[in-house]
Amino acid sequence: MNASTTLAKPSVHPHTNSQSFWWKGAVIYQIYPRSFLDTNDDGVGDLAGILSGLEYVASLGVDGIWISPFYTSPMKDFGYDIANYCDVDPIFGTLADFDAIIERAHELGLKVIIDQVYSHTSDQHPWFETSRKDRTNEKSDWYVWADAKPDGSPPSNWQSVFGGPAWEWDARRKQFYLHNFLTEQPQLNVNNPEVQAALLETTRFWLERNVDGFRLDAINFSMHDTQLRDNPPSNKPIEAITRSFDMQLHTYNQSQPEIPAFLQKVRTLLDSYGAKFTVAEVGGDDPIHEMKAFTHGEKHLNSAYNFDFLYAEKLTTEGIMKSVNMWDGNSEEGWPSWAFSNHDAPRAVSRWIPHEEHPQASHTLMMLLMSLRGNPIIYQGEELGLPQAHVPFDKLVDPEAIVNWPHTLGRDGARTPLPWHHDKPHAGFSNEEPWLPVDDNHYPLSINQQNQDNSSCLNAVKKLVKLRKTIPALSIGDQTFIPQSDGILVFIRKSGQERILCGYNLTDEHVFIDIQENLELIATEAGPTSPNSPFTNKLAPWSGFWARLITQTE
Repeated sequence: MNASTTLAKPSVHPHTNSQSFWWKGAVIYQIYPRSFLDTNDDGVGDLAGILSGLEYVASLGVDGIWISPFYTSPMKDFGYDIANYCDVDPIFGTLADFDAIIERAHELGLKVIIDQVYSHTSDQHPWFETSRKDRTNEKSDWYVWADAKPDGSPPSNWQSVFGGPAWEWDARRKQFYLHNFLTEQPQLNVNNPEVQAALLETTRFWLERNVDGFRLDAINFSMHDTQLRDNPPSNKPIEAITRSFDMQLHTYNQSQPEIPAFLQKVRTLLDSYGAKFTVAEVGGDDPIHEMKAFTHGEKHLNSAYNFDFLYAEKLTTEGIMKSVNMWDGNSEEGWPSWAFSNHDAPRAVSRWIPHEEHPQASHTLMMLLMSLRGNPIIYQGEELGLPQAHVPFDKLVDPEAIVNWPHTLGRDGARTPLPWHHDKPHAGFSNEEPWLPVDDNHYPLSINQQNQDNSSCLNAVKKLVKLRKTIPALSIGDQTFIPQSDGILVFIRKSGQERILCGYNLTDEHVFIDIQENLELIATEAGPTSPNSPFTNKLAPWSGFWARLITQTE
């Protein structure tokens, strides 16, 4: 396979740079608390475990951590069903433990970002317990309630993400309440100014504890069509879906035009506390318009990411270019963030690559993530090249995984414990049986093993992250793609006079790239190269490089 690259007159998709804030180009490491490190031997990770592991995270060279929910919760959705926004669930520890994380992280130069869930709460939240009592109490309109149709059917045809109708009958009020996710996650009525004010106060609580920013969970679900109009059908073929949710276009139960005005209030609050960072999670089939609306100008959020890569069954050059080029870099546009894996999606290396054939491909995926214009988000274990864990059916705990088994890989396989030590029980995560089992294939990929192996994925990631920090073109520069044949990805990152050529072979074959420029090789998927390393235009399967373009005058 051959690919010809002409760099003189590429088909450019220009991006403009603006002032670089601390978060622009920052590398964020996502910590899923239940599976990071267990220090009290109850089989569940805790805040003390995060505190103990901060030096490891700092050793990666990342700029900050995003901690998934640790709030008071009955754990029906493992923390995303919040019963108290302003406290720590006892299974994770105490507020003092969280304060210790903030203090130590800042000592290590790490920013701390936490989740905020504005769209729903737990049905055990005091707000909902009050709201469901009757139709006249002070919080009666804090959730989305509606009368049944005359025949007793739900108020609209809206479907839940986790399957089935998005409405649940409540005998107390003799009405239905909306739940876009589990029935135990009633939908907040964020159209109500009182609810908005209450949510902002919960955000202020954590700002007062000196957090550096927030990831806003499922923010495009935070408002609904008040007329409760039926969603139109998606007309997707039945063979292509596993959920009734996918049979609809979500015109009325999410993505409402009033959301950006609420986000302006969020931004105003955060700005009053200094340089805080906000990144929105925006799901859906065509999320780019919402992402841009949510991050527009200087009055909304800073950044957003979607599921372009998280749910992609294949990694294609066309898909990468389409996603990145959606952000044209105009002065009113926000800053993109990118994630290949997280707690909601099967691990990328298992979705995209025959790992047993190309074990180095996990290095290449991390290299690619580090070189896209935007903020890379590394999910815990991704730096180790962990594949999706196999979790037997009788060990599954995620409601989505159980409902859809065996048709999807599910979320449990991405949430298993982080392997710290290859020859300790449960890979050093806990001395007792953990809430999800450690996959046998994860023991050889443990942190202690990879730390000792200079050629490991872990050490490659450490080197690449640190190199990226020294090259503004890679962290905040423009990005211009050079069209190639299928499976070959080439682009230029540019900042000022500095130009870095990034090239990737995302195929199972060796390829040749015809480079018509003077290049200084600075890194491969294994990490930075030594000075004067020769550049070769032959790329092995699932490999990559970074090279500095040298002008003739140099």
